Amino acid sequence: MAAKVQGPASYFPSIEKKYGRPVAEWKALIRESPLTRHMELVAWLKTEHGLGHGHANALVAHTLAEPSPSTP
Repeated sequence: MAAKVQGPASYFPSIEKKYGRPVAEWKALIRESPLTRHMELVAWLKTEHGLGHGHANALVAHTLAEPSPSTP
């Protein structure tokens, strides 16, 4: 039996369905943004891309918790 996905990643299927973009694309947008603070990024996703607060928060939290792609 597969473990149930928990935390921010549990929002990913509904984010992809509702907004029509893969999570990897959202994460790339977050990483490419000049913004760096969590709530600034959440506000930006909500304002510029129309995401709901929970979805924006989940994407930002998960992305910022990952190691930077340039980190070996």
